[in-house]
Amino acid sequence: MTAFNNPFLLGFDELEDMLTRVSKGAESFPPYNLEQLSPDLMRITLAVAGYVEEDLDITLEDNQLMIRGQQTPDPDRHYIHRGIAARSFIKTFVLADGMTIEGACLENGLLSIDLKKPVKTSHIQRISIQTKSKSVLMKPDRRKK
Repeated sequence: MTAFNNPFLLGFDELEDMLTRVSKGAESFPPYNLEQLSPDLMRITLAVAGYVEEDLDITLEDNQLMIRGQQTPDPDRHYIHRGIAARSFIKTFVLADGMTIEGACLENGLLSIDLKKPVKTSHIQRISIQTKSKSVLMKPDRRKK
């Protein structure tokens, strides 16, 4: 039983599926920061030391921002100790409807992705009520008097 089974939350099936996918893919590598740069601008910064631009791939699939990293091993290097992570990763973030990617930048081992939030607008819709004839709404009383 989840919160989405509440009878007052209608049509949130996709949101529940998205949250399930994100929670399964949550891992701590690479570490990241989330910053609020202004009321409508956010930045995700991932620590990707040792990765170059060709090792990284950023995609937006529906509302999921996916950042993939995979380093190509250098056959000419022979490590005595390797403490710097060189593993593959996938980091997933679910974005709100209307959020846009403003750009990405790789500098000094940090991958920064800027996101713009949509301007929130109020939406009010008046629903008209139609009446039907009483003969359709009310059935004849068949009780004996």
